Amino acid sequence: METPEETNQQKPKEVEPFDARKANRRTFISSLTLLSGGAFAYWGWDKLYHAPKETAADATAGARNPLRKILDANGNLAEQAVSPNHLSKTYPKAMAAPKPRVNGKIGIDNKAVEDWTLTVYKTATESFKLTLDDIKKLPKTEFAFEFKCVEGWSQISHWGGVKFSDFVKHYNLTEQAAMAYVGLNTPDKKYYVGIDMPSALHPQTLLCYEVSGQPLPPEHGAPLRLIIPTKYGIKNLKRIGNIFFSNQRPPDYWAELGYDYFSGL
Repeated sequence: METPEETNQQKPKEVEPFDARKANRRTFISSLTLLSGGAFAYWGWDKLYHAPKETAADATAGARNPLRKILDANGNLAEQAVSPNHLSKTYPKAMAAPKPRVNGKIGIDNKAVEDWTLTVYKTATESFKLTLDDIKKLPKTEFAFEFKCVEGWSQISHWGGVKFSDFVKHYNLTEQAAMAYVGLNTPDKKYYVGIDMPSALHPQTLLCYEVSGQPLPPEHGAPLRLIIPTKYGIKNLKRIGNIFFSNQRPPDYWAELGYDYFSGL
C-alpha cells in the first residue's frame, strides 16, 4: 500500500497554461534591455572616440584622455604590485632557442653600425660617449628567460651583457639614477622608450651585447640593446644610441600609440 507521500510524488506536475500577454511582456522587457544596453555601449564608444587626445606636451600624447586614465591606473596598479626584488623565472641555457625570434625593426637597419657609440647624458648639457669595448670591460651577466611579446607569443632565449645597475655605479650616475625615469632611444631616434627607474635598476635589466652566446646580429639590435625581463618586448629597445635621465616620463613609442606606458609583467 502506497503512502500519501509516495502518491504525491507520482502525480504529474501541472503545466501552466500559455499566457500570451505574459510572454509578450517578457519579450518586450528583454528587447528593451538589449536595446538599452546597445545604446549605452554606442554612447560610451562615441564619447571615447570624440574625447580630446592627450596634449603633445605629454610623454604619451596619442591616446584619448579617458583611455589614458584607465591605462595609467592599470600601470600604477601593476607598478605597485611588483616588488623590485621580484625576479623573472630563468631557465637552463640548453632550453633557449638557438635562433631567437625577431620582434620589430623600427629604428634599426640590416647593416652593422661600425662607428657606433653610446651617448650618456648626465644633464641636458653634460654628456659622455662610450664604445662597446668600454661597456664590455664591466662584469658580464647572462641568463635565459621567457621573452614575451604583446603580440601574444613568447620564447625562451639566452642573453648576455652588463647589468644597468652596474653600469650606473661604474660611471658614477647615482645622482641621475635617483630620478624617476630613464629614457633610451636609437641613434636615429626613430624608436624610443621610457623606463621607470626601479625597473631600470632591477638586477635582471641588461645593457645586452650577446644573444645565444654570440654578438648581437643587426636584427636583434647590434651592437647594444636593452633586455628587461620584467617588461614586454616593446620596452626592450634595440641599438641603444642615447641614454638620459628625467623626473618626467620620457617619450615612449608605443605609449604614444595607445599602449600602457608601464608595460610590466
